[in-house]
Amino acid sequence: MRFDDDAKLDTSQIDDQRGRRIRRGGMAVGGGGGLIGLLLILAVALTGGDPSSVSGLDGGLEDLLGTQAGGTLEAPPSSLATDCETGADANAREDCRIVAVVNSVQVWWDGEFARRGGQYPLARTQFFTEATNTGCGQATSAVGPFYCPPDQMVYIDLGFFEELRTRFGAQGGPFAQSYIIAHEYGHHVQNVLGILGQIGGDREGPESAAVRSELQADCLAGVWANHAVETGFIESLSAAAIADGLDAAAAVGDDRIQREFQGRVTPETWTHGSSEQRQRWFLTGYETGDLDSCDTFSADRL
Repeated sequence: MRFDDDAKLDTSQIDDQRGRRIRRGGMAVGGGGGLIGLLLILAVALTGGDPSSVSGLDGGLEDLLGTQAGGTLEAPPSSLATDCETGADANAREDCRIVAVVNSVQVWWDGEFARRGGQYPLARTQFFTEATNTGCGQATSAVGPFYCPPDQMVYIDLGFFEELRTRFGAQGGPFAQSYIIAHEYGHHVQNVLGILGQIGGDREGPESAAVRSELQADCLAGVWANHAVETGFIESLSAAAIADGLDAAAAVGDDRIQREFQGRVTPETWTHGSSEQRQRWFLTGYETGDLDSCDTFSADRL
């Protein structure tokens, strides 16, 4: 996966909060970091759900991360706007690469909505370190990347990508990261279309609305991948890059995570779908390049 060296990056789509610690009750929250436990990951990572709904997060960030007394700790000013100006920067730096992917994904969906007579509201991505405040409540790095519908933002601690490789066994690579980002923006597309509001309390089980929503976001990520080169940011997308994306999709399948971390597979608690399902729906979107192919809610076979 390579970006066009001359592509102009739009860093205004990124809210760079790395290094900033949130305040809670007069205390600056710090320490910790990384993925804390399987249940947290299964419940929230890559869901687009409410991170504060996970047991132990709502009202308990100090317990998870520890606290530090004192005044507000100021984050160093972000240099993203000067460091990430072109596709050449995206080829050289991870954070710039994510900027370029966000730009590409949003260019595609903006155009697709316009072609269908609709309007796509841009969604920002926040880079954060350890913990952050969101429209869905307070969240830590433990929950992984997520989309928050109330504030229409994607949140990610970039350290997750290393966790994806070392903890979940994914091969990694730039397109593995791109798949994750495109999946989260798939949730934004669902939110704009009113799909997320239909999930209700049906949040667990192999046929649940939550699983159908996640598989649809995988499919929408594939739709973008089909058109990624057309957006002008990505110069080439090889078969090896797509393989990295499929490998990442398999790494975060419910069955694979459960087998690895709890020693057994319990489909009744699935929230995202199996590795095979996640790969298959990503490929459905990638091979068709068509939003209409991603109707997981009507599909007989998930």
